[in-house]
Amino acid sequence: MKNRIWMVVAVAVGSFLTGGWLMQAGLASGNGAYVKARRFDDVLSYVSRFYVDSMGEDQLYDKATDGLLEELHDPYSVLLKDDDYKALTETTTGNYGGLGIQIDVRDGWITVVAPLPETPAERAGVQTGDQIISVDGKSTQGFKNDQAIKTLRGPAGSKVELQIRRPGMAEPLKLSLERAQIHVRSVPPSTLFADSIGYVALNQVSETSTEEIKAEVNGLLGKGMKSLILDLRTNPGGLLDQGVKVSDLFLEPGQEIVSTRGRARGSNRHFQDDAPQLWPQLPIVVLVNEGTASAAEIIAGALQDHDRALVIGVPTFGKGLVQTLFPLSETSALKITTARWYTPSGRTIQRVAKSQEEQIAQVERDAEGAGKPPEDTSTQRFKSDAGRFLRGGGGIVPDVTIRQDTLTAGEKAFAAALGSHIADYRDALTAEALDLKNRKSITSEGFMVTPAMRDDIFNRLKAKGVVLSDSARRGSGQLIDQQIGYDVARYLFGRPAEFRRRAVDDPQLQAAFALLRKAQTPKQLIDLAATAAVAPASRN
Repeated sequence: MKNRIWMVVAVAVGSFLTGGWLMQAGLASGNGAYVKARRFDDVLSYVSRFYVDSMGEDQLYDKATDGLLEELHDPYSVLLKDDDYKALTETTTGNYGGLGIQIDVRDGWITVVAPLPETPAERAGVQTGDQIISVDGKSTQGFKNDQAIKTLRGPAGSKVELQIRRPGMAEPLKLSLERAQIHVRSVPPSTLFADSIGYVALNQVSETSTEEIKAEVNGLLGKGMKSLILDLRTNPGGLLDQGVKVSDLFLEPGQEIVSTRGRARGSNRHFQDDAPQLWPQLPIVVLVNEGTASAAEIIAGALQDHDRALVIGVPTFGKGLVQTLFPLSETSALKITTARWYTPSGRTIQRVAKSQEEQIAQVERDAEGAGKPPEDTSTQRFKSDAGRFLRGGGGIVPDVTIRQDTLTAGEKAFAAALGSHIADYRDALTAEALDLKNRKSITSEGFMVTPAMRDDIFNRLKAKGVVLSDSARRGSGQLIDQQIGYDVARYLFGRPAEFRRRAVDDPQLQAAFALLRKAQTPKQLIDLAATAAVAPASRN
């Protein structure tokens, strides 16, 4: 009897195992979409019924959706829900509650592209290149762009604690900030420099960019402007239609601005200029850097391809992907990459890279190189309307490469000596500026920084327990003088005065001035590109 029972058990177990293997083998042999869809439903059902931890079907579907998008390995393709969806809408208007930081996710961390003027982030001393490694004690490693934005934004008046890793510092910085209602003009007030050179910066491409640029340029013309600098540095991009409309201001009817190429119907489009350009007589320089991305690259590429502007700076970021929004409900939408952008000459804006990390590494190498143009990974050769050779391979490569200043060895040692006391240093600069304002001892924005001002900064640091060695103090050199000058100019004479002072120390801007002083027409300016030097900037 016992033997019979064990035989039945053995047969049952064998049948179960064999049947299971045969079923698995049968399913594995099917490669059709129907078979795989049925397999997915079966897996979902088994996990829902038998997994050790209880999970509702809604959770499982969410996880499956997230997993699908994750496997695309595209940080720009995401499911937007609730606050995420609301945040996307806010970015097109420039109004939101937050800290005022332009960010990107680089090397798996939230990285500061730039703090916006007059925002909590700028006032706290957040800097370009800072990595925000935690928010309210929660690590940000692995965050995507949309998740990072959601984490940093919030109601005006709410508090947030940031931990920041800064290159050259051994210990992270800890900052406590209060969110504010941020209204960001895409175009700040313009400036007219000597020799009738006008300056307009486009900080982001939002729904008001075209009208703001038009107003600023017309205002400068009314003051006697003869040539223009359009600054797109650290512009993260924005709305495609506004990128097209801004380009339209400077081009002629029928000239192509950008094209999109994708797989789905309707993805292949050509955007052309509709109206005559408003200021054909203006020689124009466009400034770009490694933070110039997306719609800002469309503008730079279109003006370069049609020989309408001379591009100066370092190669741009290379974000040439079109995201399309598919609303799924009143509170959710799917944002996925549907196409790539190409300049009028056919250059792809998107950098060719195996991963986002590799793309970022390319950008950093191009920006930090010693004057050698970046490698051209394209197989085609491109030309402007006038026949000038244009480098492909992703991003916009300037006509004239000019790199920003690099720190001297002594200045690097000074920054390292400050370590995690950068916030104390910023406080000392501000306190010195406010003290000078109260004393009314400076009457002109062209003031000279004196040794006494420098000593005041070191004494203020010492009072906070930050003692620097004699060698570190000597190494601060030109760096601390410049930073004292900027802060004092800001607090005594306003941000325009600070900007004018910074312009003197800006090698890319100074290169633009030098070329525009020589050019009376747009053609003369373009012709100068052939003889302009490729120059890495450094201080000795």
